Amino acid sequence: MITAKQSGKQFDLVPSGNHVAICYQMIEIGTEDVDYQGEQKKSHKVRITWELCNERKVFDPAKGEQPFSIGKDYTLSMHEKATMRHDIQSWRGKAFTDEEATGFDITKLLGKPCLLNVIHKTSKTGNNYATIAGVTAVPKGTSVPTQVNPSFEFSFDQWDDKKFAGLPEWLRKRIEATPEFGRRLDKMPIEGEVPPF
Repeated sequence: MITAKQSGKQFDLVPSGNHVAICYQMIEIGTEDVDYQGEQKKSHKVRITWELCNERKVFDPAKGEQPFSIGKDYTLSMHEKATMRHDIQSWRGKAFTDEEATGFDITKLLGKPCLLNVIHKTSKTGNNYATIAGVTAVPKGTSVPTQVNPSFEFSFDQWDDKKFAGLPEWLRKRIEATPEFGRRLDKMPIEGEVPPF
C-alpha cells in the first residue's frame, strides 16, 4: 500500500474506519528494489486505487464535491502467501483455485465495490498518513453509490503517452526508475531516425 513525500502542502487525510469503496484505478509501476525482512529483493509493483463512496469533499471548486480516494501498492503476484492474493480473495469472498491464480487479470476488478478498512498511522518523521488495513466484500444489502471517477488502467503492455503524462509526478518518477521503462526507451527510435521495417 502508501505514503506521499511531504512537500509543504497540506493534504486532507482520508477518514479512518470502514468505507464502501469502488476500485477505479490500476497502474503498473514496474520492478523496484524493496527491503524484505532485511534483504534487498526485486518486486514487480502495481498500484490499485479506490474512491470512498460516502466520504466526499470539495477539493477543487471547479469540480464540486468529489469522493476521497486511497491507493495501495502490491507486489504483482498471486502466490499463496502474497498480500495481493489475500486481499482479492477477501474482497471477492472466496479463495482462488490454483488454476484461477495462475493467470488472474486484476483489471477485472475495475468498477467493483468492496469494503475498505482505513487506519491512521504516524511515519518515522512524525507525519500522519492513512493506509488500508483490510479489503473485504461489501455486506449483502449494502447500498453502493454510482462510481464518480472514470476507470483508469495503465500498463507497459498497452503504453499510452497521454495517460503517463497525466500521472502524478512522484508516480511518473517511480515508473521512470524501473527496468521496464528503460527497456521501453531502448526500443524507441532516435528522433529523426527511420525505424526498420
